[in-house]
Amino acid sequence: MLGCFFSLTTFTAINLKMKKSIVLLAALVFCITSISQPLQSPAQFLGYKIGTRYTPHYKIVNYVKALAQAKSDMIKIEKYGETYEGRELLLTYISSPENLKNLESIRQNNLSLTGISKSLPQLNNAPAILWLSYNVHGNETSSSEAALLTLYALVDPSNSRTKEWLKNIVVVIDPCINPDGRDRYVNWFNAVAGKNYNVDVQSREHGEQWPGGRSNHYNFDLNRDWAWQTQAETQQRLIKYSEWMPQIHVDFHEQSINAPYYFAPAAEPVHEVITPWQKEFQQTVGKNNARYFDENGWLYFTKEFFDLFYPSYGDTYPLYNGAIGMTYEQGGGPRGGLGVVNDNGDTLTLVDRVMHHYTTGLSTVEAASKNATRLVSEFKKFFDNGRNAVGSDYKTYILTSDDAYKITSVKNLLDRNGIEYGAFNGKVKGFHYFSGKDEEGTLQKYSLAISAYQPKSALVKVLFEPKGTLTDSITYDITAWAVPYAYGVDAFALKDKKILTAYNTPAEAGKINVVSSSYGVLIPYSSLNGARVLAYLLKKGVKVRIAEKPFTHNNKNFDRGTLIIIKTSNASNWLAVVNEAANLYQVQPIEVNGGFVDKGADFGSPDVRMILAPKVALLTGEQASSTGAGEVWHFFDRTLDYPITLINAQDVAGTDLKSYDVLIIPNGRYRLLSDKSTSEKLKEFVRSGGRLIAMQNAVEQLAAEDWGIKLKDLKDEKPAGDSYNLLKKYSERERENVDQMPGAIYKVELDNTHPLAFGYPENYYTLRQDTRIYQFMNEGWNVGVIKKNELVSGFVGYKLKNKLKDGLLFGVQQMGSGSVIYMADDPLFRLFWENGKLLFSNAVFLVGR
Repeated sequence: MLGCFFSLTTFTAINLKMKKSIVLLAALVFCITSISQPLQSPAQFLGYKIGTRYTPHYKIVNYVKALAQAKSDMIKIEKYGETYEGRELLLTYISSPENLKNLESIRQNNLSLTGISKSLPQLNNAPAILWLSYNVHGNETSSSEAALLTLYALVDPSNSRTKEWLKNIVVVIDPCINPDGRDRYVNWFNAVAGKNYNVDVQSREHGEQWPGGRSNHYNFDLNRDWAWQTQAETQQRLIKYSEWMPQIHVDFHEQSINAPYYFAPAAEPVHEVITPWQKEFQQTVGKNNARYFDENGWLYFTKEFFDLFYPSYGDTYPLYNGAIGMTYEQGGGPRGGLGVVNDNGDTLTLVDRVMHHYTTGLSTVEAASKNATRLVSEFKKFFDNGRNAVGSDYKTYILTSDDAYKITSVKNLLDRNGIEYGAFNGKVKGFHYFSGKDEEGTLQKYSLAISAYQPKSALVKVLFEPKGTLTDSITYDITAWAVPYAYGVDAFALKDKKILTAYNTPAEAGKINVVSSSYGVLIPYSSLNGARVLAYLLKKGVKVRIAEKPFTHNNKNFDRGTLIIIKTSNASNWLAVVNEAANLYQVQPIEVNGGFVDKGADFGSPDVRMILAPKVALLTGEQASSTGAGEVWHFFDRTLDYPITLINAQDVAGTDLKSYDVLIIPNGRYRLLSDKSTSEKLKEFVRSGGRLIAMQNAVEQLAAEDWGIKLKDLKDEKPAGDSYNLLKKYSERERENVDQMPGAIYKVELDNTHPLAFGYPENYYTLRQDTRIYQFMNEGWNVGVIKKNELVSGFVGYKLKNKLKDGLLFGVQQMGSGSVIYMADDPLFRLFWENGKLLFSNAVFLVGR
């Protein structure tokens, strides 16, 4: 400041030459702008009271930056990434000035508590870390507004309570996890609402249009992605989360406009790795929240609906990583608008919703500060127990495959989650995932091993245990997800501790040899990377053939599905493109010098056919499931890197389907499928050589419209006169309806001689989310079937267990010159079901050509 005043005095008092004057003027401007901006409340900065308007994301960012400039001794901000649409992702770190000066030392010490960092931890006066995450669902908008109020309250110099709390804790705030979704909702609302908001729930401002703002750019639900990290926003955020490992994490949400506020403690089922302390502190925070809500006369509920089992939520994932993970749910969501009258006749405003989240946020800060010492000590105990494998039935997990890509995929998942792994080359005897029995096993070409004796022991158990223990059958999400089944990797769970050696990346990985051949090359087709090579070659105009039967060439055996690329009919650069694709996707091509094989079909045989590059379209829009369509879109855009055209379902009647070879109908409820003229148009598309891929609900709709597939009837046959089963207790009405399967793993028998199942063994593990199963087709190929009760893992209602058998899940029906591919289960489920991605790729590229 003295320097600035000196410059001003000099500038006004001395008559200098023009050049010097310009220099001094520039210095003056710099000095004035570098003076700390005054601290402003959100209302002062934005020009409106929080909750009376929606704040777009860029203004949220601007306010956070202004706070950091005004209170640089208490706030530090960090850009940790960008969304798919290029919006900033920010973290704010808030604490006392003394703590903020030592922020990096606090972080390093906190990692030492976990054992992730090997330095000796300091327990005395170690601050607890509280992480608050807002707006993971973009159309649950009140939380980001509340984040601004919370930030201001924490640094407001007149707030003596928060000043005292921050001496014991560091608060990490992510003000908006899903900016793309938030802006999609906010921009839509501002476009349809008038000067005065309308509280009538039937008004258009309460009826958000497809796909809604809940999801990210690719219509993916980011609150299902914590463990799997398939989306850019999650991947970038979890890097920072793993660098901090907080003691508490709160995820702010919204629910129905008719629901009171929800906060922890959570409902059953609660996974068995969650400790008594974690449950106890949920009670502590819940009671503190309740105290403030009771003072204000606000309604709330606890211990219902929101359980702690599926590992990829914003409450469970932190819990499995040693934190107190909690979800807070405010009534409102996309139907809330700025104000709405709910079913009770009460007017719920955005101001109300914001204040509720603001209150629980500060209440949690208070509870964390008052219990900081025990939070830190119990946190350390959690990881001490992990390093000693306390509570782990299985001590070692061995995963093995002849395909390097499959092992590498698991390795990448482990790396993203900070899970330690190594190598083991000894005798393997334990629970065999694929047989369901305890037996000896043989290691295949590639393998890795995971010990339960590590800091992430609890997470290892949750992700790899063959079968989870459910304490309650009424659960919010899927009940099975074991990595070996999801990734299609052979595995053993051992009950004894094994000494692991350092893991070495397979020698082949990263060292793809360039091939040189004047005739052609072969590409193995045993995993998703084979399909990615195929997509790359087709996109580049390379002509590819496929072997429909196994063959032997130059004394080496090749399975059906092997890709054959020969010089004939290809452009002069064909071999360079093949080498590019092979190196990009780490698949070793094999050069051949002629088409005569030792055994099987020669390369000119009718059993070796050409694969033509398909033009692919995807139905999307109102009648499609936004997340179902989003999975397919993301898969083409980010995994296959292959062009796809998105068509609104309502426009199909006027669309020239002859422009496409493949039409994908994702999960959804389609009026067009019951429209006679549109249905006939789709059949004509198939008869003329097109391929139609129907997924989940779309399969059921085709079955109802006489397409050639029939739904299997699973209804009970009740004995005549048996009326006692009509006597039911009202209090048990939820459990009477648990004749369901929220998500369980089944073993499917595959006909791997069919192109839909090329690259697979004789079995595939599918995630079943509903009870629909189909009759075996008389006219068609029953490629994936359940012959008997093949439940492998997860919960299925007792009435259903013995009925889900002898039925079709994946099939192909010829219709004229084309094909209909039925996929009753989702092979792309949340994009973490790695083993289904090849099956879906086969449907696109291999079937029916």
